[in-house]
Amino acid sequence: MKSHARVVVIGGGVVGCSVLYHLTKRGWNDVLLIERSELTSGSTWHAAGGFHTLNGDPNVARLQAYTVSLYKEIEELSGQSCGLHLTGGLQLADTPERLDWLKMAHARGRYLGMETEIISAREAKEILPLIDERHFVGAMWDPIEGHLDPSGTTHAYAKAARIGGAEISLRNRVTELNQRPDGTWEVVTEQGTVLAEHVVNAGGLWAREVGRMVGLELPVLAMEHHYLLTEDMPEIAEIVAASGKEMVHAIDFSGEIYTRQERGGMLLGTYERAATPWSPRQTPWTFGQELLEPDLERIAPSLEIGFEHFPALKHTGIKQFINGPFTFAPDGNPLVGPVRGLTNFWCACAVMAGFSQGGGVGLALSNWMVDGDPGFDVWGMDVARYGPWATLAYTNAKVRENYSRRFRIRYPNEELPAARPHQTTPLHDRLKAQGAVMGDSWALETPLWFAPEGVEAKDVVSFRRSNDFAHVGAECRAVREAVGITEIANFAKYEISGAGAEAFLDRMMANRLPAEGRMALTPMLNEDGRIIGDFTIARVSGQRFLMWGSSQAEIYHMRWFERHLPADGSVIIRPIGLGWVGLSIAGPNARALLSRVVGEDVSNAAFPFMASRAMDVAAAPCHVSRISYTGDLGYEIWMAPEYERRVYDALKDAGADLGLRDFGMRALLSLRLEKNFGTWFREFRPIYGPYEAGLGRFVSLKKGDFIGREAARVEKDGGGRLRRICMTVETEDADVIGDEPIWHDGKVVGWVTSGGYGHHVGASLAQGYVPKDLAGDLASGAFHVEIIGELRPATVIAEPLFDPTANRMRM
Repeated sequence: MKSHARVVVIGGGVVGCSVLYHLTKRGWNDVLLIERSELTSGSTWHAAGGFHTLNGDPNVARLQAYTVSLYKEIEELSGQSCGLHLTGGLQLADTPERLDWLKMAHARGRYLGMETEIISAREAKEILPLIDERHFVGAMWDPIEGHLDPSGTTHAYAKAARIGGAEISLRNRVTELNQRPDGTWEVVTEQGTVLAEHVVNAGGLWAREVGRMVGLELPVLAMEHHYLLTEDMPEIAEIVAASGKEMVHAIDFSGEIYTRQERGGMLLGTYERAATPWSPRQTPWTFGQELLEPDLERIAPSLEIGFEHFPALKHTGIKQFINGPFTFAPDGNPLVGPVRGLTNFWCACAVMAGFSQGGGVGLALSNWMVDGDPGFDVWGMDVARYGPWATLAYTNAKVRENYSRRFRIRYPNEELPAARPHQTTPLHDRLKAQGAVMGDSWALETPLWFAPEGVEAKDVVSFRRSNDFAHVGAECRAVREAVGITEIANFAKYEISGAGAEAFLDRMMANRLPAEGRMALTPMLNEDGRIIGDFTIARVSGQRFLMWGSSQAEIYHMRWFERHLPADGSVIIRPIGLGWVGLSIAGPNARALLSRVVGEDVSNAAFPFMASRAMDVAAAPCHVSRISYTGDLGYEIWMAPEYERRVYDALKDAGADLGLRDFGMRALLSLRLEKNFGTWFREFRPIYGPYEAGLGRFVSLKKGDFIGREAARVEKDGGGRLRRICMTVETEDADVIGDEPIWHDGKVVGWVTSGGYGHHVGASLAQGYVPKDLAGDLASGAFHVEIIGELRPATVIAEPLFDPTANRMRM
């Protein structure tokens, strides 16, 4: 084993070998993989080996499609067969709601280039004669599904990596990781120490243990997972003889099972609701190529449904039960990328679907390490999406929930209950007592809508307009006609100070910084001019700033900020987190309400739009900003949590005769759509440039240099490729939720990023991206949006339907 390496990859499963191969493909050949036992010794060896391209996150789906396309490449390069069986697959819907979900998945696949098809139960029976079609209402056919040989595929990656110059050290456990003052790593193993510039944690079942070597508690948990192999079945022999090809894959959502042909029999796996963690606190290093005891009682309900839906199974013998551990993150997606606070320490773990996602993970991580950017939008896999709130117990509860729901519908208005409430503000109980239906905003309880007296405070989950529709509408009208109040604790808050604070922020942000007592809106760009942040900045004094952004991206953004901090200590950036909570008041009566609880002049002349300063509110020290995401006259009031109840009560008392009403996040998002405002993670992501996203007016190319300036200038001069558009959509009882395809002249030309119903303007609204040359087509119904399998006419609106001149914000 070598004593020095540019990169050490820890873990010899399919993911570690993929990372190793992709690094050599990018030209880094001084790379070493260290495996405690043999290749495939963790979860890889006992995996069922299935692969598919479908994923709820379109950006992850793209990387899954890449993974599938990669297998022929590594076979040809390595000379090692992957045992590829591209059979195609059916996803079987047992209810109209599940068929609606499949129609939405099919539509989403259109702009990803997937060639799926919605078919009837009768047609599904023709493709897969083993099913009893009476149990189904339809299905989706996907030609890019299949299975492979897990061991052969892993060794193909490994051989291809060796050809590229990589070295692999087997039967050699890593025992310590120590970072030197210069940022390099001492990787201590049973066979000696390697000095490395980068370390990649691809530890699989041992990813937690590798993380703990550097003081990191990763949100990952192993779950027991069953599948079984049947004896040879004459029905399968008959089907194969008649069709001349292998039987297709199938997912039966009702039974929460997946099936495929395995030689002359069937493989049937379950994601049972009685999910069971394996070794939830620590994975023993002695665990090897061994299986767990099957628990037939636990999977019996799924098997019973499977026997009904696949009648031939009733009289087929079972040859083998396989029960082995696989790792999951709380949301089921991988944990990939650099870890904040650790120089050149990378994650590539919790990759549950290794043969669907392993290639994409290797590609993204190798790009990230070589270029400083993954080259794709990988937010759905970024390890930075979890903060310190994702504790061991939290992870255990959420992973169990995710596993048990893997083949169940997640409705757009469904809030999952596990590990909740986890974080709460001082107003939580008060808001609940007033009928608040709470949602989970990155583990913080946030009010979604308020049920009036006599109405049950509970969502009825649906893909269509649901029981909250009228109540959210009433909240929106209260804001537009009088004044509303909502809690906004779920923003990320930062304080930036020090002698170099102004220069630092000026370098980070694309817009000019504000004067003292003022605010500015600004995107933050990466070196390629792509949007990686969207912030509001207030200058408190000469070298002290406050900044607000997306709560879900706080770790992501802190990782970026800390990467660029000057080494001389002249800048201190402090994430405030729940050290500050906030209330927003908005509507034409908002100024009158604020004036009743402060002892100073808040007239338009004294406290104009985009002003921001310290102010006592109801005798509590607060920071007040004249801004509102509703697009109306409004204020954001920030305070330490110990003052929140006092300030809230004072505002409620003072607003009783002004029409004050509580409103929730769903009303806020509806109101922002009426102003054509975008939002992080939907409209603003690292795949868009600021001019494409409609943020060009917040980019100051005439100021000094900033990260991404030259790329932004090129985008402005050339116009970019895409444009964010806002549309009205002709709908009946369902609005867009995001990721629907946008059609123009009979072709899919773009995708919806977000939308919903604008209750004040009385229109269904959508935002999305299309090619810039089409964005100016303002003809009525020139576009269509595919909503639950139906094409709905859509019309681009050139300006917001509410207050297009922005007079209300500035009144």
